[in-house]
Amino acid sequence: VQLQASGGGLVQAGGSLRLSCVTSGRSITSGTVAWFRRATGKEREFVAAVKNGRTYHADSVKGRFTISRDTPKNTVYLQMNSLEPEDTAVYYCAAGNVIHSTLGVPTQYAYWGQGTQVTVSS
Repeated sequence: VQLQASGGGLVQAGGSLRLSCVTSGRSITSGTVAWFRRATGKEREFVAAVKNGRTYHADSVKGRFTISRDTPKNTVYLQMNSLEPEDTAVYYCAAGNVIHSTLGVPTQYAYWGQGTQVTVSS
């Protein structure tokens, strides 16, 4: 199983980016696919997940970020709007058979992508 994250970059505050997570060796409709992020000096933080067709977003990004999936392309996206400097981090996609109550727990995910840097300037 491989996950390939891409789409990061440098953007001004208020701007938008769309991250992509292309998955091979495992269907994105199997289990859960999620996005996490890690800012410098901070712990890995849950951002969003899609499980059984339902989506979940962290309170800190609700209304600004949207997770979605394209099943034929086996790709999960994270559309990020109204970006803030506090969103600066390395963003990772992850997949696994995760129960609902532990969607935000990184150790529950068996597969991880390599990360893509998002930098938001003020």
